[in-house]
Amino acid sequence: MKIGVGENGSLFSRAGKALAWSFIGTAVSKFSTLAIGVVLARVLGPHEFGTFAVATVALLALLSFNELGVSLAIVRWPGDPREIVPTVSTISVAASTFICAVCYVGAPAFATAMGAPDAAPVVRVLGLSVIVSGIAAAPAAMLQRGFRQDRKTIADQISAWTSALVSVALALSGVGAMSLAVGQLVGSAVGAALFIAFAPRSLRFGFDRAKARALLKFGLPLAGSSIVVFASTNVDKVLVGAVLGPVPLGFYVLAANLSNWPATMFSLPVRSVAPALLSRLQDDPPTMRKTFLSTGGLLAAITLPACVVLAAAADPIIAFVYGTAWQPAATVLTWLGLLAALRILFELVYDYFVVLAHSRVVFTVQVIWFVALVPALWAGAHYGGAAAAALAAFAVAALVVAPIYLYELSRTGITTSAVARRLGPAALGSLGAAAVAATASRLISADLLAILVSGLAAAAVLGLLLYRMRDTVKSLRSVGATADEAAAPVVIA
Repeated sequence: MKIGVGENGSLFSRAGKALAWSFIGTAVSKFSTLAIGVVLARVLGPHEFGTFAVATVALLALLSFNELGVSLAIVRWPGDPREIVPTVSTISVAASTFICAVCYVGAPAFATAMGAPDAAPVVRVLGLSVIVSGIAAAPAAMLQRGFRQDRKTIADQISAWTSALVSVALALSGVGAMSLAVGQLVGSAVGAALFIAFAPRSLRFGFDRAKARALLKFGLPLAGSSIVVFASTNVDKVLVGAVLGPVPLGFYVLAANLSNWPATMFSLPVRSVAPALLSRLQDDPPTMRKTFLSTGGLLAAITLPACVVLAAAADPIIAFVYGTAWQPAATVLTWLGLLAALRILFELVYDYFVVLAHSRVVFTVQVIWFVALVPALWAGAHYGGAAAAALAAFAVAALVVAPIYLYELSRTGITTSAVARRLGPAALGSLGAAAVAATASRLISADLLAILVSGLAAAAVLGLLLYRMRDTVKSLRSVGATADEAAAPVVIA
């Protein structure tokens, strides 16, 4: 079914509705899985949780490149995306199956290198999720292209709840770390089935050699970049596990999961919509740059207060939510909360360069990030433990990666001063909220009360920032009005 842009409202209106659905879905999912995650952390304890963390690192590595980057081509394909779906599905499933086989064979060696030999069976079970991801890649991309985040939200919710409930049931039965792996696999399978049902005719197999060459030319640089992105964003877990063992890794991963809460709540919904929105503005570079800056400023206003307050109030948050057994994770959370704020903005920049087809920039930045990160992380973990490793990760992002991204943005016409003007108010407001949170954490002995004071400070800053940006939000609503007139019909399978 073809739906013209004009028939279905303005471009930004459609993207806004998709963003709203995506935000609602991630909010509900995050709050529910956070509560279930607390139960699992308390039931399993640091050692079992650390064992699962070892397997999760392996899964994230495989998912970073399992479909060779070809599914993203569906989102920005200039013609009817249905003409490439069969080839995309074939490449995605074939590559994922091969990678899963490699995972099965290499699981014992990987688990041993991470200091947790008993994690090998968990790695193998999680590896099956790679095939499931490959099957769902094309249907998920078709939903994203059509701004059908309403359907994606339903699929994600059912998948997340299925995974969580299966994991809790098995954990309470004494299955241990394997409970999380089985829950993840079952939830992924249910989610994939729903993606296929919601995007009918988007899972078809076939192979067109010419289209395959074009897809691989587009996808392989992104897949290579994704591998390096994974390496630069997850090598901290690899080195903490290899140097310190599964228990410190459990503390580190728990803090990392909590620090990712603002990203999951706010950044992922934007990333599910931003590439499709920006790609439709490629013929209007000034509007595209303005939209990027406005989106970045709004994203910073929403996420920075949460990230910074999370870092400042780490001690009472960990103690109250997870218990004293997990207290060593608090010092890790302090630095990872600050790192999360930078990564949220980096991800938007990453998507911007992907839409511009500047694969060289994306790849180069990630390589430099990785090269600088490895020695810094090793030194931090070796000499100062998990908290020092987290500090090293933040320092590299702030002192190495951020300046490079700013330079590359300036080459596209987005100056550093323009970025600073957009992000400055959010940064200053967040520092004020952090000061309140740090003071409350130090002076208030009741953890819950300290958390409430910190949360109120973050909420107050968020409200002021959004009120200040009300004109920016209004201007964003007009984005795409000109593009609507010339935009090709959007195909929703």
